Amino acid sequence: MTELTTEQKLEQYFQKDSKWKEAYQLFRTIITSFDLKEDYKWMHPCYTLKGKNVVLMHGFKDYVALLFHKGVMLEDKYNMLIQQTEHVQVDRQLRFTSVEEIEDKKEMIRYYIEEAIRVEKSGKKPPKKEHGPLEIPVELEEAFKENDRLREAFYNLTPGRQRAYVIEINKAKRSETRRNRIEKYAEKIYEGKGILER
Repeated sequence: MTELTTEQKLEQYFQKDSKWKEAYQLFRTIITSFDLKEDYKWMHPCYTLKGKNVVLMHGFKDYVALLFHKGVMLEDKYNMLIQQTEHVQVDRQLRFTSVEEIEDKKEMIRYYIEEAIRVEKSGKKPPKKEHGPLEIPVELEEAFKENDRLREAFYNLTPGRQRAYVIEINKAKRSETRRNRIEKYAEKIYEGKGILER
């Protein structure tokens, strides 16, 4: 089977039936009025400047969002930027619940895109957050004792990938669920992949 081109993937994304189809198309109209390259990354339209990610659109059950890759560095003039979860350090979202809201806030959206382009052109890097030591869940320690291959593969991952797995495993309240998650992610860990990689 032939791999689809970026353009074909984008067209499929914008044409597919979705609760947010109209919102995606409106976002696209707004974003493509800027000098950004339209790309397709992480199964979503992503807009770049000289190969650097600037803004990505994605939809959730209750809202549709623009994700700014260096959002923490933007001047949040309208107090609209949202940190998706406590573990997200740099990215920030603009969230909307309807096409009408996007229409009403078009100028504000344009401001944030301009701000993101300005930050990217400045060449500045986001501040790195210092993490405390990684607290390995008991269930993962037990899995390491039973499985040398898993332990070795885990510690060969980058610190960020290790942290993402630990956070996801620790989210489970029950020990059995934590064990199930370890089993679920073992193959990815063996392959050296991050939790979100396919």
